Amino acid sequence: MDRRSFLAFAALAALTAGLSTPAAAQSQTWPQRNVRFIVPLGPGSGVDITARLLAERLSAKWGKPIVVENKPGGDAIVAISAFTGANDDHTFLMAPTSTFTAHPFLHEKLPYDMRDLVPIARVSNTVIAVGVPAAAGINSVSDLITRAKVEPGKLNSASATGANDFVVTGYLKLSGADITRVPYRDAVQAVNDLAEDRIQLYVAAYAIVRPQVQAGKVKLIAITNSERAPTLPDVPTVKDVGHPGLTIDGLVGLFGPRDMPKALRDRMAADVMAAAGDPEIAAKIGATGQIVRPGGPEEFAQAIEEQIKVISDSAAAAGVKRMLQN
Repeated sequence: MDRRSFLAFAALAALTAGLSTPAAAQSQTWPQRNVRFIVPLGPGSGVDITARLLAERLSAKWGKPIVVENKPGGDAIVAISAFTGANDDHTFLMAPTSTFTAHPFLHEKLPYDMRDLVPIARVSNTVIAVGVPAAAGINSVSDLITRAKVEPGKLNSASATGANDFVVTGYLKLSGADITRVPYRDAVQAVNDLAEDRIQLYVAAYAIVRPQVQAGKVKLIAITNSERAPTLPDVPTVKDVGHPGLTIDGLVGLFGPRDMPKALRDRMAADVMAAAGDPEIAAKIGATGQIVRPGGPEEFAQAIEEQIKVISDSAAAAGVKRMLQN
Protein backbone atom coordinates (compact mmCIF):
# COMPACT_ATOMS: atom_id res chain seq x y z
CA MET A 1 0.00 0.00 0.00
CA ASP A 2 1.38 3.44 -0.97
CA ARG A 3 2.48 5.27 2.17
CA ARG A 4 0.70 8.47 1.12
CA SER A 5 -2.66 6.73 0.97
CA PHE A 6 -2.70 5.33 4.52
CA LEU A 7 -3.59 8.59 6.21
CA ALA A 8 -6.15 9.40 3.54
CA PHE A 9 -7.83 6.05 4.08
CA ALA A 10 -7.77 6.44 7.84
CA ALA A 11 -9.31 9.89 7.58
CA LEU A 12 -11.97 8.64 5.18
CA ALA A 13 -12.81 5.78 7.52
CA ALA A 14 -13.15 8.20 10.40
CA LEU A 15 -15.49 10.45 8.44
CA THR A 16 -17.65 7.91 6.67
CA ALA A 17 -17.83 4.78 8.81
CA GLY A 18 -21.03 4.26 10.69
CA LEU A 19 -22.69 7.60 10.01
CA SER A 20 -26.16 6.09 10.16
CA THR A 21 -28.31 6.32 13.27
CA PRO A 22 -28.52 2.51 13.67
CA ALA A 23 -24.71 2.29 13.79
CA ALA A 24 -24.53 5.07 16.36
CA ALA A 25 -27.18 3.36 18.44
CA GLN A 26 -25.31 0.06 18.18
CA SER A 27 -22.17 1.68 19.61
CA GLN A 28 -24.12 2.59 22.74
CA THR A 29 -25.01 -1.06 23.42
CA TRP A 30 -21.52 -2.35 22.60
CA PRO A 31 -19.98 -4.61 23.85
CA GLN A 32 -22.37 -7.54 23.83
CA ARG A 33 -19.69 -10.12 24.73
CA ASN A 34 -16.07 -10.45 25.80
CA VAL A 35 -13.59 -8.15 24.07
CA ARG A 36 -10.19 -9.34 22.84
CA PHE A 37 -6.94 -7.37 22.66
CA ILE A 38 -4.44 -9.27 20.50
CA VAL A 39 -0.79 -8.41 21.25
CA PRO A 40 2.09 -9.39 18.91
CA LEU A 41 4.59 -9.58 21.78
CA GLY A 42 4.98 -12.02 24.63
CA PRO A 43 3.84 -11.73 28.26
CA GLY A 44 5.82 -9.22 30.29
CA SER A 45 6.70 -6.96 27.37
CA GLY A 46 5.93 -3.27 27.70
CA VAL A 47 3.06 -3.49 25.22
CA ASP A 48 1.63 -6.54 26.99
CA ILE A 49 1.73 -4.77 30.37
CA THR A 50 0.13 -1.70 28.81
CA ALA A 51 -2.63 -3.78 27.22
CA ARG A 52 -3.41 -5.44 30.55
CA LEU A 53 -3.46 -2.16 32.46
CA LEU A 54 -5.90 -0.70 29.95
CA ALA A 55 -7.94 -3.90 29.82
CA GLU A 56 -8.51 -3.81 33.57
CA ARG A 57 -9.70 -0.21 33.51
CA LEU A 58 -11.75 -0.48 30.32
CA SER A 59 -13.48 -3.73 31.26
CA ALA A 60 -14.81 -2.00 34.37
CA LYS A 61 -16.11 0.85 32.24
CA TRP A 62 -17.52 -1.28 29.43
CA GLY A 63 -19.05 -3.93 31.66
CA LYS A 64 -17.51 -6.91 29.85
CA PRO A 65 -14.22 -8.77 30.36
CA ILE A 66 -11.31 -7.90 28.09
CA VAL A 67 -9.08 -10.85 27.29
CA VAL A 68 -5.47 -10.09 26.32
CA GLU A 69 -4.11 -12.69 23.90
CA ASN A 70 -0.38 -12.85 23.26
CA LYS A 71 0.52 -14.05 19.77
CA PRO A 72 4.25 -13.42 19.32
CA GLY A 73 6.35 -14.59 16.41
CA GLY A 74 6.33 -14.47 12.64
CA ASP A 75 7.42 -10.83 12.51
CA ALA A 76 4.04 -9.93 14.10
CA ILE A 77 2.19 -11.44 11.14
CA VAL A 78 0.72 -14.15 13.39
CA ALA A 79 -0.98 -11.57 15.58
CA ILE A 80 -2.05 -9.30 12.75
CA SER A 81 -3.52 -12.22 10.83
CA ALA A 82 -5.44 -13.33 13.91
CA PHE A 83 -6.85 -9.83 14.26
CA THR A 84 -7.81 -9.33 10.61
CA GLY A 85 -9.12 -12.89 10.36
CA ALA A 86 -11.53 -12.30 13.24
CA ASN A 87 -13.13 -9.36 11.41
CA ASP A 88 -15.51 -8.41 14.20
CA ASP A 89 -16.06 -5.40 16.43
CA HIS A 90 -15.03 -7.21 19.59
CA THR A 91 -11.47 -8.10 18.51
CA PHE A 92 -8.73 -5.47 18.39
CA LEU A 93 -4.99 -5.24 17.87
CA MET A 94 -2.82 -3.61 20.53
CA ALA A 95 0.59 -3.18 18.95
CA PRO A 96 3.66 -1.11 18.20
CA THR A 97 3.31 0.27 14.69
CA SER A 98 6.90 -0.73 13.95
CA THR A 99 5.66 -4.32 13.79
CA PHE A 100 4.03 -3.60 10.43
CA THR A 101 5.29 -0.30 8.96
CA ALA A 102 8.49 -2.02 7.77
CA HIS A 103 6.69 -5.04 6.32
CA PRO A 104 6.57 -3.74 2.71
CA PHE A 105 10.38 -3.75 2.68
CA LEU A 106 10.71 -7.19 4.23
CA HIS A 107 8.04 -9.30 2.54
CA GLU A 108 6.98 -9.80 -1.07
CA LYS A 109 3.55 -10.97 0.05
CA LEU A 110 1.49 -10.38 3.17
CA PRO A 111 -1.67 -12.16 4.34
CA TYR A 112 -3.25 -8.84 5.32
CA ASP A 113 -3.93 -5.40 3.87
CA MET A 114 -2.60 -2.45 5.88
CA ARG A 115 -5.94 -0.73 5.30
CA ASP A 116 -7.48 -3.38 7.58
CA LEU A 117 -5.60 -1.82 10.50
CA VAL A 118 -7.72 1.22 11.36
CA PRO A 119 -6.18 3.46 14.06
CA ILE A 120 -8.38 3.95 17.12
CA ALA A 121 -6.04 5.59 19.63
CA ARG A 122 -2.38 6.06 20.30
CA VAL A 123 -1.40 5.14 23.84
CA SER A 124 2.35 5.63 24.15
CA ASN A 125 5.72 5.93 22.47
CA THR A 126 8.25 3.24 23.29
CA VAL A 127 11.56 4.72 24.37
CA ILE A 128 14.12 3.67 21.74
CA ALA A 129 17.65 3.76 23.16
CA VAL A 130 20.97 4.15 21.38
CA GLY A 131 23.19 1.88 23.43
CA VAL A 132 26.97 1.36 23.37
CA PRO A 133 29.31 -0.67 25.59
CA ALA A 134 30.27 1.25 28.72
CA ALA A 135 33.85 0.08 28.23
CA ALA A 136 34.13 1.28 24.64
CA GLY A 137 34.80 4.92 25.46
CA ILE A 138 32.04 6.16 23.16
CA ASN A 139 30.28 9.13 24.71
CA SER A 140 28.01 10.40 21.96
CA VAL A 141 26.53 9.65 18.56
CA SER A 142 29.16 11.91 17.01
CA ASP A 143 31.91 9.94 18.80
CA LEU A 144 30.50 6.73 17.37
CA ILE A 145 30.36 8.04 13.81
CA THR A 146 33.83 9.58 14.01
CA ARG A 147 35.37 6.33 15.26
CA ALA A 148 33.56 4.37 12.54
CA LYS A 149 35.12 6.65 9.92
CA VAL A 150 38.59 6.47 11.45
CA GLU A 151 38.39 2.68 11.88
CA PRO A 152 36.19 1.55 8.97
CA GLY A 153 34.66 -1.90 9.37
CA LYS A 154 36.02 -2.45 12.89
CA LEU A 155 32.81 -1.58 14.76
CA ASN A 156 29.76 -3.84 14.82
CA SER A 157 26.08 -2.99 15.12
CA ALA A 158 23.38 -5.41 16.17
CA SER A 159 20.80 -5.72 13.43
CA ALA A 160 17.23 -6.81 14.12
CA THR A 161 14.41 -6.90 11.62
CA GLY A 162 12.17 -3.87 11.76
CA ALA A 163 11.80 -0.11 11.57
CA ASN A 164 14.72 0.75 13.85
CA ASP A 165 17.13 -1.24 11.72
CA PHE A 166 16.16 0.62 8.55
CA VAL A 167 16.55 4.01 10.21
CA VAL A 168 19.94 3.18 11.72
CA THR A 169 21.31 1.56 8.55
CA GLY A 170 20.14 4.39 6.32
CA TYR A 171 21.50 7.10 8.59
CA LEU A 172 24.89 5.45 9.04
CA LYS A 173 25.25 5.06 5.30
CA LEU A 174 24.39 8.72 4.69
CA SER A 175 26.84 9.80 7.40
CA GLY A 176 29.67 7.77 5.88
CA ALA A 177 30.09 5.59 8.98
CA ASP A 178 31.38 2.12 8.13
CA ILE A 179 29.85 -0.16 10.78
CA THR A 180 29.33 -3.88 10.17
CA ARG A 181 25.78 -5.10 10.64
CA VAL A 182 25.49 -8.31 12.66
CA PRO A 183 22.06 -9.98 12.44
CA TYR A 184 20.44 -11.19 15.65
CA ARG A 185 17.26 -13.14 16.21
CA ASP A 186 17.58 -12.99 20.00
CA ALA A 187 17.45 -9.50 21.53
CA VAL A 188 18.82 -10.74 24.85
CA GLN A 189 21.92 -12.15 23.16
CA ALA A 190 22.41 -8.87 21.32
CA VAL A 191 22.31 -6.94 24.60
CA ASN A 192 24.73 -9.38 26.24
CA ASP A 193 27.17 -8.98 23.35
CA LEU A 194 26.80 -5.21 23.59
CA ALA A 195 27.61 -5.34 27.30
CA GLU A 196 30.75 -7.37 26.56
CA ASP A 197 31.88 -5.00 23.76
CA ARG A 198 31.52 -7.68 21.08
CA ILE A 199 29.22 -5.29 19.29
CA GLN A 200 29.47 -1.53 19.69
CA LEU A 201 25.96 -0.33 18.83
CA TYR A 202 22.44 -1.51 19.48
CA VAL A 203 19.35 0.63 18.89
CA ALA A 204 16.41 -1.00 20.63
CA ALA A 205 13.62 -0.49 23.13
CA TYR A 206 15.05 0.84 26.39
CA ALA A 207 13.28 -1.93 28.30
CA ILE A 208 15.48 -4.47 26.50
CA VAL A 209 18.80 -2.85 27.38
CA ARG A 210 17.82 -1.49 30.81
CA PRO A 211 19.19 -4.43 32.89
CA GLN A 212 22.67 -3.98 31.42
CA VAL A 213 22.43 -0.20 31.75
CA GLN A 214 21.59 -0.59 35.41
CA ALA A 215 24.49 -3.06 35.74
CA GLY A 216 26.84 -0.39 34.40
CA LYS A 217 27.84 -2.37 31.33
CA VAL A 218 25.85 -0.47 28.69
CA LYS A 219 25.80 3.30 28.23
CA LEU A 220 22.91 5.22 26.68
CA ILE A 221 24.20 8.01 24.45
CA ALA A 222 20.77 9.11 23.16
CA ILE A 223 17.21 8.07 22.49
CA THR A 224 15.66 8.23 19.02
CA ASN A 225 12.37 9.67 20.26
CA SER A 226 11.28 13.15 19.24
CA GLU A 227 11.06 14.16 22.91
CA ARG A 228 12.95 13.29 26.06
CA ALA A 229 11.64 10.50 28.26
CA PRO A 230 10.50 11.58 31.74
CA THR A 231 12.07 8.42 33.16
CA LEU A 232 15.44 9.29 31.53
CA PRO A 233 15.63 13.08 31.88
CA ASP A 234 19.41 13.21 31.45
CA VAL A 235 19.51 11.22 28.21
CA PRO A 236 19.28 13.51 25.16
CA THR A 237 17.32 12.83 22.01
CA VAL A 238 19.26 12.29 18.79
CA LYS A 239 17.94 15.66 17.64
CA ASP A 240 19.35 17.29 20.79
CA VAL A 241 22.84 16.07 19.87
CA GLY A 242 22.69 17.08 16.23
CA HIS A 243 21.51 13.89 14.55
CA PRO A 244 17.80 14.43 13.75
CA GLY A 245 17.97 11.92 10.91
CA LEU A 246 17.96 9.14 13.51
CA THR A 247 14.63 10.24 14.96
CA ILE A 248 11.88 7.65 15.13
CA ASP A 249 9.15 7.25 17.74
CA GLY A 250 8.06 3.80 18.85
CA LEU A 251 4.32 4.32 18.41
CA VAL A 252 2.00 2.00 20.37
CA GLY A 253 -1.76 2.00 20.08
CA LEU A 254 -5.05 0.24 19.48
CA PHE A 255 -6.40 -0.76 16.06
CA GLY A 256 -9.87 -1.81 14.97
CA PRO A 257 -11.34 -3.46 11.85
CA ARG A 258 -11.84 -1.61 8.58
CA ASP A 259 -15.64 -1.38 8.76
CA MET A 260 -15.74 -0.24 12.38
CA PRO A 261 -18.54 2.33 12.94
CA LYS A 262 -17.26 5.84 13.55
CA ALA A 263 -19.40 6.27 16.66
CA LEU A 264 -17.84 3.19 18.25
CA ARG A 265 -14.38 4.22 17.18
CA ASP A 266 -14.77 7.65 18.73
CA ARG A 267 -16.22 6.21 21.93
CA MET A 268 -13.37 3.71 22.29
CA ALA A 269 -10.76 6.35 21.49
CA ALA A 270 -12.08 8.64 24.22
CA ASP A 271 -12.14 5.80 26.76
CA VAL A 272 -8.63 4.57 25.87
CA MET A 273 -7.15 8.06 26.06
CA ALA A 274 -8.83 8.70 29.40
CA ALA A 275 -7.52 5.42 30.82
CA ALA A 276 -3.98 5.94 29.52
CA GLY A 277 -3.96 9.49 30.86
CA ASP A 278 -4.92 8.43 34.38
CA PRO A 279 -1.88 9.27 36.56
CA GLU A 280 -1.82 5.84 38.21
CA ILE A 281 -1.89 3.94 34.92
CA ALA A 282 0.44 6.41 33.21
CA ALA A 283 3.04 5.91 35.94
CA LYS A 284 2.94 2.14 35.48
CA ILE A 285 3.20 2.43 31.69
CA GLY A 286 6.11 4.84 32.05
CA ALA A 287 7.91 2.35 34.29
CA THR A 288 7.98 -0.15 31.38
CA GLY A 289 10.13 2.19 29.27
CA GLN A 290 7.45 4.15 27.47
CA ILE A 291 6.39 7.77 27.14
CA VAL A 292 2.64 8.04 27.69
CA ARG A 293 1.26 10.01 24.75
CA PRO A 294 -2.51 9.45 24.24
CA GLY A 295 -3.90 10.55 20.88
CA GLY A 296 -7.10 10.20 18.88
CA PRO A 297 -7.68 8.39 15.57
CA GLU A 298 -6.58 11.18 13.24
CA GLU A 299 -3.53 12.08 15.32
CA PHE A 300 -2.51 8.42 15.51
CA ALA A 301 -2.95 8.00 11.75
CA GLN A 302 -0.81 11.07 11.11
CA ALA A 303 1.96 9.74 13.36
CA ILE A 304 1.88 6.39 11.53
CA GLU A 305 2.09 8.18 8.20
CA GLU A 306 5.15 10.07 9.41
CA GLN A 307 6.77 6.83 10.58
CA ILE A 308 6.13 5.18 7.22
CA LYS A 309 7.83 8.11 5.49
CA VAL A 310 10.86 7.90 7.79
CA ILE A 311 11.20 4.17 7.09
CA SER A 312 10.74 4.62 3.35
CA ASP A 313 13.36 7.36 3.18
CA SER A 314 15.77 5.36 5.35
CA ALA A 315 15.31 2.23 3.25
CA ALA A 316 16.04 4.24 0.13
CA ALA A 317 19.21 5.66 1.72
CA ALA A 318 20.28 2.13 2.66
CA GLY A 319 19.63 0.89 -0.87
CA VAL A 320 16.76 -1.37 0.21
CA LYS A 321 13.95 -1.67 -2.31
CA ARG A 322 10.31 -2.11 -1.48
CA MET A 323 9.40 -5.80 -1.83
CA LEU A 324 5.62 -5.59 -1.54
CA GLN A 325 4.32 -4.07 -4.75
CA ASN A 326 0.57 -3.79 -4.13
